[in-house]
Amino acid sequence: MTYHIPVMLHESIEGLRIKPSGCYVDATFGGGGHSKAILAQLKGGRLFGFDRDEDAMQNIPSDPQFTFVKQNFRYMKNFLNYHGVEKIDGILADLGVSSHQFDEPQRGFMFRADAPLDMRMDKNSNLSAKTLLNEWTEEKLADLFYLYGEIQNARKLAHCITTARSRQAISTTGELVECIRSCIPQKIENKYMAQVFQAIRIEVNGELDNLKQLLEQSAEMLVPSGRLVVITYHSLEDRMVKNFIKCGNVEGNENKDFYGNRNAPFKAINKSVITPSDEELKTNNRSRSAKLRIAEKL
Repeated sequence: MTYHIPVMLHESIEGLRIKPSGCYVDATFGGGGHSKAILAQLKGGRLFGFDRDEDAMQNIPSDPQFTFVKQNFRYMKNFLNYHGVEKIDGILADLGVSSHQFDEPQRGFMFRADAPLDMRMDKNSNLSAKTLLNEWTEEKLADLFYLYGEIQNARKLAHCITTARSRQAISTTGELVECIRSCIPQKIENKYMAQVFQAIRIEVNGELDNLKQLLEQSAEMLVPSGRLVVITYHSLEDRMVKNFIKCGNVEGNENKDFYGNRNAPFKAINKSVITPSDEELKTNNRSRSAKLRIAEKL
């Protein structure tokens, strides 16, 4: 199966500052590219790879230092505790959708191919894109597109969908594109559709809440001087990571102690966000919107 080339591989592995005997988590195992690079630096250490997509299991490396956990990374703490791990030295998360998931038309992540409306990263999940689009109220859909897709004409978009589904259920990506065609602004068709599909995908997979859970658990699980390395692909994710590193919460609310010092569990290692090099941008399409943030546990 085709999986993406790991984004900012050198920068993210360097950011982890790996100790050969340390314990690490690859929260988004996928094709195993980042995990392979981490394992290459371990000698007697441990690496746990989390992924809820069963297709990722075909990439599990044959290495006694590696443990695959077929679960959402929001349950990281529980499963590490189950394996007898109370503290870890580093966490790497490469968020978003893998090339494999985009390249499998039946998964429904792409608007350029007509396929069943699915978009579930975990195929056993109850909520699919089809269920969401056909059962949610017009108001809820409008809020979803505005908040998660940052779409300006979200109310018009939601109305087009509810009008179309009143005649016949929307079952495929092609049918969705057709029923909202009158909402799509000229000259930015692809960008607009990407925002629509992003909003649906985020909700179907609970991506933002999962990220919040991961960040909060990272503060509990990392040892002092442990590293948190996160690659994001859209502003909603990046804002949450930036806020958490700065303030200790995803909302960005500053907490200060009695003396007025900011009370946050991390310090940023990179003062400004790290983006892919020009050379990587030429060879890896997935890296185009990537942003890397590295933080150290205090």
